[in-house]
Amino acid sequence: MLLTYFPLKVLSPHTFSHLFICSYLYKLLCENHPEGQKTQIQEDLNKQLLDNLVSFLSRSHSDFQEKTTKWTCRMKFREIPTAALILGVNVTDHDLTFRGLSDVLQDSITPYVALLEAKDCPGIKNLMQKLMGQLMNCDIEVDSLEDEDCVQVSQNRIRCSMPSLVSWYENVTKKTDSETPSKKRNSSSRHWQSPPVVVIFKDMESFTTKVLQDFIVISSQHIHELPLVLIFGIATSPMIIHRLLPHSVSSLLCIELFQSLSCKEHLSTIVDKLLLTSQFPFKLGEKVLQVLINIFLYHDFSVQNFIKGFQLCIVEHFYSQPLSVLCCHLVDLKKRVYSLSHDQCENIRRLPSFRRYVEKQESGKQIALLTNDNFLKEETEKLLEDLHVYHENYVSILRCLHVFTSSLPKYPLGKQIRELHCACLENQVWETEEYESSLQLARMLNKTDLVSMLQQCVEILMSSSGKEFDKTVEKLKEFLTQFQNLEGGCAPSCIPLQNNCLPCSLMHHFFLKTLLELKESRRSKKLTKFEMLRFEVVDYIDTLVRKYLVPADTRTLHEIVYFNAATVLRGHLNAAPRTALHTALNNPHWYLKNQALKCDGGGISNKAPDICIVYKLHLECGRLINLVDWLEAFSTVVMASEEPNADAASSDQVDDIIHARFIRAVSELELLGFIKPSKQKTDHVARLTWGGC
Repeated sequence: MLLTYFPLKVLSPHTFSHLFICSYLYKLLCENHPEGQKTQIQEDLNKQLLDNLVSFLSRSHSDFQEKTTKWTCRMKFREIPTAALILGVNVTDHDLTFRGLSDVLQDSITPYVALLEAKDCPGIKNLMQKLMGQLMNCDIEVDSLEDEDCVQVSQNRIRCSMPSLVSWYENVTKKTDSETPSKKRNSSSRHWQSPPVVVIFKDMESFTTKVLQDFIVISSQHIHELPLVLIFGIATSPMIIHRLLPHSVSSLLCIELFQSLSCKEHLSTIVDKLLLTSQFPFKLGEKVLQVLINIFLYHDFSVQNFIKGFQLCIVEHFYSQPLSVLCCHLVDLKKRVYSLSHDQCENIRRLPSFRRYVEKQESGKQIALLTNDNFLKEETEKLLEDLHVYHENYVSILRCLHVFTSSLPKYPLGKQIRELHCACLENQVWETEEYESSLQLARMLNKTDLVSMLQQCVEILMSSSGKEFDKTVEKLKEFLTQFQNLEGGCAPSCIPLQNNCLPCSLMHHFFLKTLLELKESRRSKKLTKFEMLRFEVVDYIDTLVRKYLVPADTRTLHEIVYFNAATVLRGHLNAAPRTALHTALNNPHWYLKNQALKCDGGGISNKAPDICIVYKLHLECGRLINLVDWLEAFSTVVMASEEPNADAASSDQVDDIIHARFIRAVSELELLGFIKPSKQKTDHVARLTWGGC
């Protein structure tokens, strides 16, 4: 992956050595992360959805299997059991969901699952070909079957029609029933007897109305013979079913809605399980993480693309940071530190965070750090170990703070942990107005909520790998004991969290009123034991935040494990195709690395590619470009360095070659969208782009 990311012809032997180390590190770091864990997390998030779908199929199938009255009634109305699966607009993530659904169905319910896409089914004939091809496990090339309505199964040709599908299904189920008891027992342990035929429309909105109508009407006529179940993958709204299908067709469907998790919840889980973990040494800086989140929120809502951006950050960091060899687990840290060369030690001394660290030391230690490589390696090992400890403690306290902030009304610091994480990376979170608002609201919580939050914090810290939280856990348990020994419950100035259900305007008014009452009560009366204890708990949480949630860029050697090149990442992910095209055509030496193509003063080199010459000449023209004048200018540039040829025949041949080159270059320019034919004048073309890039 690394070696294909950069052009090999511009890499030096030293760079090849560095890339070899980087590729080894990338493999080492990603053995269980992030793609494999991302897939596992998505499967866990979709588990409830898949279980509900399996339950729906079970109910639909049992009616057909037992031939109950309910199924008989459905037969009379020719209703097809249909699941409308609302997945959201993150279309690029749908493939993983459908693959997981298909695997679950084929493992435990039915081997007859077909996944259909609109691009493969422009007509009902193509749809039936794809459907029968997938159900019968044979490869179908639609282009080769445009004139035939048959599929090749073994040595037999089967016509692509619903009666043929019904006949095939009856033969397959009869063959299963006639198997030996041992084989039948093995197959029934995985699949149901007379399993349903599940047809999944992955992108229902993209199917043409006629194709859907024809398939549903035809299928409803055979529903008493074939246990067909439809699953519609919907990215927008369930109303799309009624927009695509008239009532006479939609009434043939027995529809049940299923809703997947929202994209934002999905992303927050990915950030929580993948990025906020001490198992993975590589970290994202605040600006880089914000770039990825902004692309997610304002572009495509795709978790899969978010992970690809994260992987790109890994590649870019390992390629651009010479000290990325130290971005590893603690087990390998000592070996890697003591294998550093003198040049790598000098790279450590150049790091801004290390310079700040050296300036704070006494003069003797400063000299040793700047001159003695062995002493520098010992100190580097200690500093990187401290950085690992900082990450472990940071994640634990961040989760504890999230327990408090996510339970507060109006969510001053955000509801999701990713929002809180970005706030802590950006600056000292305790200096922000949102944090102060959170503390004020936390000082108004009732006893029940405080006890619940403290219990969650104790569980988080006890499960943490950090070794500094023993005293913290004891202190939190002491608070819990004191709350239990208090008489009475909630003080008058408490915010019950049930007020989250109020409208925003009423909630805001309620907060202001409660804060004013609390301020007045402090002046007029003495605090109760509960209020004093509540203040003490909130202040203690505040001290933990100030101690452990220090921004990462204040830590020494954070550049080794943190990727902060947001501009580079934005350049990779936010494409500017017009700028890239203009640079390539106007300055070809920039990409071709050929200094002979470089021209000063806006000149045009005759050694440049033909399309570059034509492009530069077209920049000098107005709205309409005369092709004859353009050809003469092109010929002048191309023939500039050639001596005039007296032979008329060879001269005509050269003119023909130049003419052909010009036509090809103009065609390429039209293909790129810079010009188009003009209807005003037949020998002119119209220019389409204006202004600088």
